Amino acid sequence: MLGSTHGTFTTGLRARVDACGESPRATVHGHAAAPGDRDVSGRELYAAVPDLDRFFRPRSVAVVGASDTEGRPRTGITRQLLAWAERVGAELVPVHPTRAAVFGIDCVRSVKELAEPVDLAVLLVADPLPVVEELGEAGVRFAVAFASGFAETGASGAAAQQRLAEAVRRTGIRLLGPNTNLNAFERFRDDLDGPAVALVTQSGHQGRPLFALQELGVRLSHWAPTGNEADLETADFISYFASLPEVGAIAAYVEGLKDGRSFLLAADRAAREGVPVVAVKVGRTETGARTAASHTGKLTGADRVVDAAMRQFGVIRVDGLDQLQDTATLLARARAPLAEGVVVHSISGGTGAHFADLATAAGLTLPTLDAAKQDELHQWIPAYLDVSNPVDNGGRPVGDERGRKIIDAILADPSVGVLICPITGPFPPMSDRLAQDLVAAAEATDKLVCVVWGSPVGTEDAYRTTLLGSSRVATFRTFGNCVGAVKAYLDHHRFTAGYRSPFDEAPRTPSPSFRKARALMRPGQRLSEHAAKQLLRAYGIRVPREQLVTSAAAAVRAAGLVGYPVVMKASGARLAHKTELGLVKVGLTSASQVRDAYRDLTDIARYEGIDLDGVLVCQMVGRGVEMVVGVTRDDLFGPTVTVGLGGVLVEVMDDTAVRVPPFGEREARSMLDELRGRALLDGVRGAPPADVDALVEVVLRVQRMALELDGDLSELDINPLMVLPRGQGAVALDALAVCR
Repeated sequence: MLGSTHGTFTTGLRARVDACGESPRATVHGHAAAPGDRDVSGRELYAAVPDLDRFFRPRSVAVVGASDTEGRPRTGITRQLLAWAERVGAELVPVHPTRAAVFGIDCVRSVKELAEPVDLAVLLVADPLPVVEELGEAGVRFAVAFASGFAETGASGAAAQQRLAEAVRRTGIRLLGPNTNLNAFERFRDDLDGPAVALVTQSGHQGRPLFALQELGVRLSHWAPTGNEADLETADFISYFASLPEVGAIAAYVEGLKDGRSFLLAADRAAREGVPVVAVKVGRTETGARTAASHTGKLTGADRVVDAAMRQFGVIRVDGLDQLQDTATLLARARAPLAEGVVVHSISGGTGAHFADLATAAGLTLPTLDAAKQDELHQWIPAYLDVSNPVDNGGRPVGDERGRKIIDAILADPSVGVLICPITGPFPPMSDRLAQDLVAAAEATDKLVCVVWGSPVGTEDAYRTTLLGSSRVATFRTFGNCVGAVKAYLDHHRFTAGYRSPFDEAPRTPSPSFRKARALMRPGQRLSEHAAKQLLRAYGIRVPREQLVTSAAAAVRAAGLVGYPVVMKASGARLAHKTELGLVKVGLTSASQVRDAYRDLTDIARYEGIDLDGVLVCQMVGRGVEMVVGVTRDDLFGPTVTVGLGGVLVEVMDDTAVRVPPFGEREARSMLDELRGRALLDGVRGAPPADVDALVEVVLRVQRMALELDGDLSELDINPLMVLPRGQGAVALDALAVCR
């Protein structure tokens, strides 16, 4: 585990489409989002920061249901709240209908009898609903409900929680819970300095390891145990914590998201502020998703979409609590990198090679040190040892003055931003001297120095005192956590350095394309291929020349106008998989073939009981790379855009990337880079490179469509989108659209 006592790794807390068919470019453009701004579909574009100062630092606290009867759970809670109120300088008012005093403090019989409004009310009652109504009338600003038995228990509990949420909205109170705990009122150490980690957890127990980081000298500022989130949610606390100057990183344990859009707005707020958000998100598997739902009663979301949305907005997703601790701590406290190069320095060639494999596989850059630097290192390291990177010192040099000189020489290289020294086990006095030299070198540089202390014991003085006592060395206990944290650190600073909020690029007003497309929509119906292609054409997406015909003679005339060779396809609103039914004829070169094809297609449709609106006679498009671009709706995030390898094997290959609109060209290109089959677009086995620019253009136009038709379009599937050789564009050969 990474840890450090008093001090800090950083001197500063943070480094504070146009898709219309008529336009030549489809990139979304706009202006910097501000409070109150909404996109074309009416959704907010800027996260309002809730004023939670008086929640965490109230001037007065009412404890409803306070008790001092020994042995009762309420008594322990009341005692803890008394101690907390004293620490934060708040006046505590016990509220109880039959007691005159609790712990020597005079009680009031009900909320209605409070002499003046209080900032925070803590509800130690089984049913908080009646009390919430009274709190609203009394002008209370915040409340905490510990009671369980709500959405986590099923339908009846969800209905009870909905009634509670409605009462909160009516009264204007901000509520934490229900099904929460006392974690917000823990005793935080006030003798630690430097940037702090703020915690947001939906499970108090899962936050315990992070709270214990204080014992390793890591400063924690807040803990928000959000519970069922009837009102205040994870997003609210992320937005608030990101606005606090003392917060260097936010660590979150998330079981389910109350609202995907709110979460992304909060992540965007943190990215604007340069505050990293590191999260464990439960629900990668069906079992995990089901368990999370039973715990907190919220949607876990389709994990592929959740994962993509988090990456899109810079949220660093990790799998384990140990990773959450190490990554959040490093990101909170380390200076911004001066370079992205990582050098591994070890006393063992095997250790260095092992670590280098892990680092390279994770995507870290291990630059080869130049000849001059290697010659310099060989002043102190035997010539037969490899110092190109990893740097193998052989062991002996770290036991004397040569050790520090080696470290300083590596850190002086301008290509090096991070030095990692894995120490797999204690071997005093050599390991003691190495730890001391690493600490001293870290104090003299602005570059990140990481140590992996691999001893399973962890009681050694070199670890407990020297390394954890340093304000500048990042100390880990495992190779994997070190690699993951360093990767996240470099990725975060690269992300925020060039960050432009996707919400700044969101369209505010409908395009002319929207008005054309809206007229084509048929509520609750699936559009035929012909109608779906008209929808694409309205947004400037290229489709083949084609005509819809209802007779063999008309088909022959259409083929002459379209130009041989042609493709003929049955067209109908209920027709989705034409190829499997034999309802596509390709490469027709004569009038007789066209007449025969028309009769075949209509006969098959009649036999299968399929109603047609006609037969399409289409231009035959040259070969290219078959892709799929589509729109689907996610329960949490709304419309999502997918791109991937297409054609008849799309379900088998399952090679797709997804994003949540709005997004710009850079994000569209990054979607392509995620595909396993990305090399097909660059040209393989003699094929020419595909027109990637045209593909990106289609993705951006489709996302504009997803935004503008959010209330009208349930699903869109362009498959295949034939991406032609570079400079020749992309053509939507088939399309399916389902209206809401």
